[in-house]
Amino acid sequence: MQFFVSTAGSGTTSDAFQGGQFAQQRVASYTGFLTGNELAARVVRELGSDITAAEVAESIDATTVPGTVLIDVTVTSSSAARADEIAAALSQAFPALVADLESGGDEADAPVNVELTDRPDVAVEPSPPLAVENTLVGVLLGLVLGGAAAIARVLLDRTVTDQELAEDIAGAPVTGVVFHDDALHAGHTLDGVAPRTAEQYRQLATSLQYLNVDAPPTVIMVSSSVPSEGKTTMVVNLALALAEAGHRVTVVEADLRRPKVTEYLGLVSGAGVTNVLTGTADVEDVVQLVGEGQLRVIAAGPTPPNPSRLLGSSQMAALLAKLRSDNDYVLVDAAPLLPVADSRALAASVDGVLLSIRHGSTTKDQLREAVAALGGVGATTLGVVLNLVPLRSDLAAAHAYGLEYGYAANRTTQLDPTAELVPEASLAGPRQAPGTERPGAPPRAGAPVLQRQDK
Repeated sequence: MQFFVSTAGSGTTSDAFQGGQFAQQRVASYTGFLTGNELAARVVRELGSDITAAEVAESIDATTVPGTVLIDVTVTSSSAARADEIAAALSQAFPALVADLESGGDEADAPVNVELTDRPDVAVEPSPPLAVENTLVGVLLGLVLGGAAAIARVLLDRTVTDQELAEDIAGAPVTGVVFHDDALHAGHTLDGVAPRTAEQYRQLATSLQYLNVDAPPTVIMVSSSVPSEGKTTMVVNLALALAEAGHRVTVVEADLRRPKVTEYLGLVSGAGVTNVLTGTADVEDVVQLVGEGQLRVIAAGPTPPNPSRLLGSSQMAALLAKLRSDNDYVLVDAAPLLPVADSRALAASVDGVLLSIRHGSTTKDQLREAVAALGGVGATTLGVVLNLVPLRSDLAAAHAYGLEYGYAANRTTQLDPTAELVPEASLAGPRQAPGTERPGAPPRAGAPVLQRQDK
């Protein structure tokens, strides 16, 4: 609809000109009246319905035609009938409101007249959405929210994903980075894993030789802050890598509450550490051989009522001292540091501790508390291993180039077509020979050979 604003008493040309200017000045003010609460309240009284004044005011939009005394008014509502009712009431209420304001209630004395020039027309179709505007607003809002979410994720992320951060918190070097490998996660040994995974464990095995050149550690405890950080898988494959390199290695299954070493290597889980410590068996009685004998394993044995007390005993210290003299490396698979005190008692008897950190899972506070727990018993943190690193992470990208370059060079090596092809031996040693399988256990391809050591 459209309203025309004029002045009364425009007899002469001069009066008409002055009246026109006066009307134009009034028009700007009247647009405010059209969207105000007073007019909305009058419309509500006129309608006598359940609509509120705030709803009426929100539905009215008024604009002036520049250089004229015309006011365009649009009424918008979800119902065409309701919009028509509001417009009809508005066409009566607005002129009356102007008259009241200009003359104090007497319309005959009002210096300004407001007349309805265009009757309101009801839209036959709904108004189209502001597609372009809404799209732009949506895109901008999405960018802002996406950027805010990304910043918040970085600021709120309390996990360890950066090598320098891990070294800073632990106060020790990162001695290895192991990528996530589905085959390793399923089988826990290097049988069938990607070549880069096997190479990462070989590099980790090499790094152990340079942890302390003046006093190389022999008895190394491997632990983590909390469970499910890959420490036992790391112990098993680090031991296999060391044995492949020609070192004499013994793995001690000292996680007495949840032993997994023997399960991962397919060994017997009967007698073990607890039997030796309680004096019911000698070390030679419980040692199991893997492969050609370079790797030996001592199982956990029966679970004692107080593992922490048993692992912190003088008998445990004596066992580790004996193993130190007979091996190049003794890897002790210990329980996580934070849930129980078992590993803290054990840490005082070893040469140093290697911590497994699960990329994107271990928090900064957990790592900090684990290092503090080791420091509290005088243990040395030799290094940390960033474990289960996703292949798409920044850390994996930083370490991938050298590995891929090395394997690419191996793949381009020219082979003699007349030479006899020999299968590459796995880190776990040769396949089981016929007749050496354990009763009731099916042979597993690539599984380590299990033998008993003669007394």
